[in-house]
Amino acid sequence: MRLWSIHPHYLDAKGLVALWRETLLAQNVLLGKTVGYKNHPQLNRFKAMKNPEGAIASYLRGIAKEAQARQYHFDTAKINSRRVRSQITVTSGQIAFEFSHLKNKLKTRDPEKLQLLETVTHVDIHPLFEEISGEIESWEIL
Repeated sequence: MRLWSIHPHYLDAKGLVALWRETLLAQNVLLGKTVGYKNHPQLNRFKAMKNPEGAIASYLRGIAKEAQARQYHFDTAKINSRRVRSQITVTSGQIAFEFSHLKNKLKTRDPEKLQLLETVTHVDIHPLFEEISGEIESWEIL
């Protein structure tokens, strides 16, 4: 499971679809609808929120917005109705790690998308997150 902190517009088609599916699974975990993955480290930052279900729903809405911009048809009825107003912090080190990780994946999966990312000088993040200074997050599996 990979719940990217970087903005979904950087993901290739396969990556965006995978993110949607994995986040729907994460939502089910946080809603108590499945027992698998309940201790996955990627969920820790959502679990730490006052309203984890609202945080994951807001995250899904960000993915759905990108999908809509690409004219994909993701079933937004699957997103729970809860919402959050606050943001989740993510470190600059985590953002840099994720962007590099994505570029490595794209070397074989989508070289054209990788070429577009090579010109990026500032990495946008998912709107749910707020960037702070710091190293790679403790929940990241290296």
